Amino acid sequence: MENEIIAMPRIGDKAPQFKAVTTQGNINFPADYEGSWVILFSHPADFTPVCTSEFMTFAKLESEFNALNCKLVGLSVDGLFSHIAWLRTIKEKIEYKGMKNVEVKFPLIEDITMEVAKKYGMIQPGESSTKAVRAVFFIDPKGTIRAIIYYPLSLGRNFDELLRALKAMQTADKFQIATPADWVPGEDVIVPPAGSCGMAKERMESKSEDVTCYDWFFCTQKLPIEKLNQ
Repeated sequence: MENEIIAMPRIGDKAPQFKAVTTQGNINFPADYEGSWVILFSHPADFTPVCTSEFMTFAKLESEFNALNCKLVGLSVDGLFSHIAWLRTIKEKIEYKGMKNVEVKFPLIEDITMEVAKKYGMIQPGESSTKAVRAVFFIDPKGTIRAIIYYPLSLGRNFDELLRALKAMQTADKFQIATPADWVPGEDVIVPPAGSCGMAKERMESKSEDVTCYDWFFCTQKLPIEKLNQ
């Protein structure tokens, strides 16, 4: 139905399931990616300049994402043959910020019916009713949505932030901590507030050299990069 309202997925929800045709064959999402993090992202259209710059950057950084146990999956509402022709053009003709002969090896979903885009809230009529906005979904190895970032059609994504957010969530999971504003690996992390007054007092009086408490609710802890990589 034209006026059908589809609830947008939220952080903490299981990633909506779908099967799709991609430039790398058929996929069953997110089942095919169980055990890995996934960044599912949408772009407005093939053969557009901002999207081209983003795909080249994603392709350049794919090995860095893979090293973090994270797979990339792209989507637009274009067809498979358009995708293939666009990616071939990128490889053969486009040069951007020193990148050239760039081959996109991660799957790009064909979504002519907009079924997947609608499931993930990528079609936002206030921006465009015929193109997907620049959505980014971080999905963890259990198939749970952990973070969502939306960008308008005119704004290219910040890839340093995508990598930083992924590293921060993985670090939080591994060490049961939180990360402060602008955190990057190697900087101090946040120790979650204690669950009771007694625990808070105990932590405030802790002599640990790694933990610094400024008040009961704000304690930081050193977490060197070497420990992150253990």
